[in-house]
Amino acid sequence: MPLTPPAFLRPLLTRPVAILGGGVSGEGARTLLTAIGAESVLYDAKGVEFTAKAARTHGLVIFSPGFAPEHPWLALARAAGCECLGELDFGSIFWRGRVVAITGTNGKTTLTEFLTHALRAAGRKAEPAGNIGRPFTQLAAELRGGSTDLTAVCEVSSFQAETLKHFRADATIWSNFAEDHLERHPGLESYFSAKWNLIAHTTPGAVFAGSSVQHFAQRYGRPLPSAAEVATEGQPTDPRLANTVFAEYPQRENFLLALAWWRSAGLAPAALYAAAQSFALGRHRLARVAEIDGVTYWNDSKATNFHAVEAALTRFPAPVLLIAGGKGKGGDLAGFVHRIAPKVAHALLIGETSAELAFHCSAFRVAHTSCASLGEAVRRAAELAAPGGHVLLSPGFASFDQFRNYEDRGDQFERLVQNLGATATLR
Repeated sequence: MPLTPPAFLRPLLTRPVAILGGGVSGEGARTLLTAIGAESVLYDAKGVEFTAKAARTHGLVIFSPGFAPEHPWLALARAAGCECLGELDFGSIFWRGRVVAITGTNGKTTLTEFLTHALRAAGRKAEPAGNIGRPFTQLAAELRGGSTDLTAVCEVSSFQAETLKHFRADATIWSNFAEDHLERHPGLESYFSAKWNLIAHTTPGAVFAGSSVQHFAQRYGRPLPSAAEVATEGQPTDPRLANTVFAEYPQRENFLLALAWWRSAGLAPAALYAAAQSFALGRHRLARVAEIDGVTYWNDSKATNFHAVEAALTRFPAPVLLIAGGKGKGGDLAGFVHRIAPKVAHALLIGETSAELAFHCSAFRVAHTSCASLGEAVRRAAELAAPGGHVLLSPGFASFDQFRNYEDRGDQFERLVQNLGATATLR
């Protein structure tokens, strides 16, 4: 079935469409525009600059999530009378299937992957998309808009949610909420409001929110209907999840939310439990890398905020050697260090935030070493660790100061640990 732009969009496609941002979202938007026969021009800070003169040559602007609503290029576009749509929003205009939106401060990628896996295992058609790495525009282009029997399990970040206009979710699962992205949002309530906009674009009665979301909704005067409230914290052990990634927290929260939606969709809970048995976590999520000289090394590079680090630390019965630091995202660093202090035997600090983290470690009497590189941090951790101990890479910050992304950071960590193992074998 051909992709046909709706009537309101057609006049905006008579001129080339401006795409702001040359990353995966920008490429996804370009793919979809090509599929509908529209011309496009790509603008990126590392390439062609978007100017007031350029803005006047366009009627429609598609922007990547990295562009905040107040970005100067978007201001130029609006001043020129352009319609500005986020990439996710633009892709949704062409989607014919169902949409289950997944958001949260942590765990949303795992929940997106798990629900896709479970639906497929139950014989349903499902595709992951959104912030997970496959843009919604790309999915819409590849599948020609999808079909009514196909579900897009769509991970939605606060950056995507805050500018939604056309996107509509048949259901939204909001796993949790904690301090994050305060380099973009002016405060915690602003961050919450950005995600709340997704609720406004969801079918009434089809929202599922975890315990921490409920807490902040009450704090900020955003009432949730009782049917939306899912108890996800402090729940008893479920023997049916034994030997699965969902047996313990923090992944247990993801399963409870998935189960709430699964039941509402009229699907058999037994099928979801069966899917849990065959589901494996993606890489860089609290994964055991190796045991060397009695010391176990863990890769949790996906932990890019405080909440994720704190969740990882709860998995260890004794204080660990923690490798942390990176590109700052705002937030209360003092409060973060204070909370994790009892769980950290020694902190190996890297990246842009290392000096500030060192200051707070001193204030809260956390033993620490500032390291110029991840390699130095791994070597120093190996020197400090004793048999039976654990070395945990759980940075708590973005990776873009020293690495291409969190995957690159985790890959480098694993190679460094493997090199340690090779050296230990030769001794």
